[in-house]
Amino acid sequence: MKKFRITELLISIVGAELVGALSALIAGGNFKSYYQALAKPPFSPPAGVFPVVWVCLYALMGYSVYLIYLSDSKHRTRSLGVYAVQLFLNFLWSPVFFGMKSLFGAVIIIVLLTCAVALMISYFYKVRRKAALMQLPYLAWCVYAAYLTVGTYILNR
Repeated sequence: MKKFRITELLISIVGAELVGALSALIAGGNFKSYYQALAKPPFSPPAGVFPVVWVCLYALMGYSVYLIYLSDSKHRTRSLGVYAVQLFLNFLWSPVFFGMKSLFGAVIIIVLLTCAVALMISYFYKVRRKAALMQLPYLAWCVYAAYLTVGTYILNR
């Protein structure tokens, strides 16, 4: 096992946060007005909830992937690969939903993302149980986001 280093931990967390920020930047902004103009399914939160939740989830992602990075497990490399795939899918969602305004494309991405997060959790569990458990809120949010995305697509097509 590698030695814990606060600098590397912070790089992991900030790196995950930057993926979210870059995704939002590429998506173009003006999220609130576009989101408010859409018909939304029941239990849709106000637009201001999303950035708060995502900041927390990206921090958890960064911390848990750092725990995987520290490991010497034979499943480490595959776990890091699945992490990268889910992070890429996560990155794509905002530009597709908000930038391209492709609700169907966003449905495809959120379904793939939810599956990738579940797979990531299963791999993380093989390496470090704590890292896997830290991703359960992310999986729950992805399931909720899938409900919102599919519902929004159905109501606005």
